[in-house]
Amino acid sequence: MILNKLFDSFEGKLQTSKWAKIAKTSTDTALRDIKDLVEKGILQQTDEGGRNANYELVD
Repeated sequence: MILNKLFDSFEGKLQTSKWAKIAKTSTDTALRDIKDLVEKGILQQTDEGGRNANYELVD
């Protein structure tokens, strides 16, 4: 599962483009996935916003 990559060996901040590459999907779908994970409290957005938005796992 994609989330296992985040928990196991993902390094750095997650961006929509990285998620799209990992999940082999479009960036639009990746953004929807990330927003869903933010709403569920699994990911949180870092200080950067807009096109440079980064996400990280919630502690």
